[in-house]
Amino acid sequence: MMMLTPGKLALPQLRRIARGSDPLQLDPASFNAIDASARAVAEIAAKGHPAYGINTGFGRLANTHIPADQLELLQHNLVLSHAVGVGELMSRPVVRLLMALKLSSLGRGHSGIRREVIDALVTLFNADVLPISRSRVQSAHRAI
Repeated sequence: MMMLTPGKLALPQLRRIARGSDPLQLDPASFNAIDASARAVAEIAAKGHPAYGINTGFGRLANTHIPADQLELLQHNLVLSHAVGVGELMSRPVVRLLMALKLSSLGRGHSGIRREVIDALVTLFNADVLPISRSRVQSAHRAI
C-alpha cells in the first residue's frame, strides 16, 4: 500500500504509481482538512447566500444565484460540461498519474469535496477501474 500524502509527492513515488499497480491510501492526516472544507461548503450552501461555485453560475454567470431546489441540477450540468474529450486515448500510466495527482490535490482540503467522494475515487483506483481519458478536453457545448 502506497501512502499518498498531499503536497509531498516525490518523483520516485510518481514513477511507481505510473508503472505499477500499487494500491494507494490517502494519508489520514489529510482527513481533518478535507472534512473541515466539506463542512464549510455545506454551511455556506445551507445559509443560501450567493457563493461562487456553490450556488451561483460560473464564469459570466457568476452573479446568477441558483435557487436551492436547482443546486443538484447545477452540479449535474457542471459534470456534463466537463465530460467531453477529444484526441487520442491517454495511456494507462498517464491516467494513473492523473488520478493520483487529483487525489493528492483533493486531499489538501481546499475544494470542499466530501471524503466519501475521495474514498470512492481511491477504491476505483485500487480496483484498477480507470476512466477513459482523452488527450484534449473540450467544452460540451463546443463539441456537439
